[in-house]
Amino acid sequence: MNPDTQATYAALDAWIDQHFDEQVQFLQALVRVPTDTPPGNNAPHAERTAELLAPLGFEAERHAVPDSQVRDYGMQTITNLIVRRPYGSGGKTIALNAHGDVVPPGEGWTRDPYGAEIVDGRMYGRASAVSKSDFSTFTYAVRALEAVARPARGAVELHFTYDEEFGGLLGPGWLLAQGLTKPDLMIAAGFSYEVVTAHNGCLQMEITVHGKMAHAAVPHTGVDALQAATAIMAALYAENAKYRSVRSQVAGINHPYLNIGRIEGGTNTNVLPGKVVLKIDRRMIPEENPAEVEASIRAVIAQAVQQFNQDSGHAGDDAVRVDIRRILLANAMTPLAGNAPLVEAIQKHGEAIFGAKPPAVGTPLYTDVRLYVERGIPGVIYGAGPRSVLESHAKRADERVELEDLRRATKVVARSLVDLLD
Repeated sequence: MNPDTQATYAALDAWIDQHFDEQVQFLQALVRVPTDTPPGNNAPHAERTAELLAPLGFEAERHAVPDSQVRDYGMQTITNLIVRRPYGSGGKTIALNAHGDVVPPGEGWTRDPYGAEIVDGRMYGRASAVSKSDFSTFTYAVRALEAVARPARGAVELHFTYDEEFGGLLGPGWLLAQGLTKPDLMIAAGFSYEVVTAHNGCLQMEITVHGKMAHAAVPHTGVDALQAATAIMAALYAENAKYRSVRSQVAGINHPYLNIGRIEGGTNTNVLPGKVVLKIDRRMIPEENPAEVEASIRAVIAQAVQQFNQDSGHAGDDAVRVDIRRILLANAMTPLAGNAPLVEAIQKHGEAIFGAKPPAVGTPLYTDVRLYVERGIPGVIYGAGPRSVLESHAKRADERVELEDLRRATKVVARSLVDLLD
């Protein structure tokens, strides 16, 4: 290796070490502003992020999605941020994307979910791992780059967006559709011990089961929508068992699966439920066709309803009927050939900093990266975090990030930017 290049990497590492306490405080300030989605009132966090970036010399463009679009989407406010750092004509533009929206904390926390408390080298808090941590990873990697090895050409853009939990269409998808950005390469928030090059797709559907309310004392005068719903759920769970035999060829991804994540219905204990709503989440491996997957699920539901009506003797106006609505479709991410420089740079520096080369794998999650890849922009997923979602407690109580992972991932990204912008 060129001694000058090695010296540059060492200087980047030293700068990040010298400013790490400041970086941790930056992340704490981000975690302390809630971004529960739903309800999705995320503009205040974007404003706070812009305020924190300003003293660092980073001007954040505020791109507010029109209120009507946001409300129709099921959220309250979205302001996406772009920080542009141009270095000279020619060269590549590299986008670094992290999302600020996150699911509500839920129950079971032993620490304040918005306290950003540090205990035994870990920061606890909702979004501390996924993915406000990478607001700080990417920000401080770029700061280190500019302080130590400012490129002579190319550009870096920070994309801080607020619609990953609802699918990303009003986050990165909206920025790209509006023509506000068109990078050549991109890195999205992730974990430190692997480079993700592919991921599952996700289909979410709302199933409304219509029966007929009745007094519990005379149940024969009604049609139990919950009983019909249980027949539908049994059919869907049986389908889920079959998915185990459908295997993906992508390392890190096993098979499709289906989850019934929400059930609503009934009016009171002494009333036969007249309506029940199910919300399901179907993860699709990269090899699957989303249209075929949706058609298959609709067919399974239709067969279950038909069988229920037949077995229970319901017909005509007394027959159970079902409305099905797609509420989210996120396509799977498949690798683009142009992602090789990203993978090579992150693997090289990941091995140097962590002591082991991070493998290039797929993940069963779905992410915003697909929105860039669908537009021909090669991208990978890498950032601050443990070896698995389970270890991070993402979407569970006591979410946390190891501060040493945060420090080292920042070094890996800063070093990689030097290579990619050379």
